[in-house]
Amino acid sequence: MNEIRLDYQYFDGCPQHTTMWKNLKEAIIGLEDKTVVVKVQVNDAEIARRICFRGSPTLLIAGEDLEMMPSPEQASLSCRYYSKGIPSSSMIRSRILQKLAENDLG
Repeated sequence: MNEIRLDYQYFDGCPQHTTMWKNLKEAIIGLEDKTVVVKVQVNDAEIARRICFRGSPTLLIAGEDLEMMPSPEQASLSCRYYSKGIPSSSMIRSRILQKLAENDLG
């Protein structure tokens, strides 16, 4: 079975993370057997540095940022800015399906 890991990185103080979490849960409906969701709560600067935190919320799909944002030089505990707003469930699902298709070819 071909599964991909989804790392959902967030901190509780960020008001946007609940919307992104809801969108992620909707995005994987029907894909539960192909995805493994790992929730990573970023509680302090040390965790942020260790995981190269891009801001809350961040979704990594098989280790790649949802929007292909590179790792920051200096990670910090901050809310992440999305120029088009929090990614929708359909956008998230599309990227997951794209990654699954790439893995099937490999």
